[in-house]
Amino acid sequence: MPVKEIMTTIARHILNTAEEISDSEINAMVKSIEKAQRIFVIGAGRSGLAARAFATRLVQLGMEVYVVGETIAPGMTRRDLLLAVSGSGETKLVVEAAKIAKSLKIPIIAVTSYPKSSLGNLSNRIVKIRGKTKVDIEKDHFKHQIEGKHSPLTPLGTLFEDTVMVFFDGIIAKLMERRGTRESDMQRRHSKIE
Repeated sequence: MPVKEIMTTIARHILNTAEEISDSEINAMVKSIEKAQRIFVIGAGRSGLAARAFATRLVQLGMEVYVVGETIAPGMTRRDLLLAVSGSGETKLVVEAAKIAKSLKIPIIAVTSYPKSSLGNLSNRIVKIRGKTKVDIEKDHFKHQIEGKHSPLTPLGTLFEDTVMVFFDGIIAKLMERRGTRESDMQRRHSKIE
């Protein structure tokens, strides 16, 4: 498959998925972020990278944000928020962090393709982002072989992470609007050491 065709396939998936995301889920997520004293993000692999990129933008908005597992992350309290990203909703590290947060009565928002997953069941709020995750790849692989089809060349869940990155950018734009934050305000908080 040519690179441009793959890019178009990914972009089309993101556009179609954007139409499916619940406005009430989006609004609940935005309000939860605004209400939280501090925001903690967690994800593994590429989902973790998407969560970290989101954390960076939240910091540039002037919020106090930490990545779970980093040595500088403080202990969480009930006034905080855990934002957990896992396409499958079964990523062990993310699920274990959510179990601990739930035991401490810390609000949890899950961003996942599977609302009925372990992570979804632990969370107070869920934003469903459809994407081809590792679970889908494992389920579809043999089916596609039998049918003589080939899966889109988006390896190891790429569609989920790409869509989540764009979704998080949309959340940042919404928060900027609600907070009256200009890009110049964010630029002042942007890292100067690069």
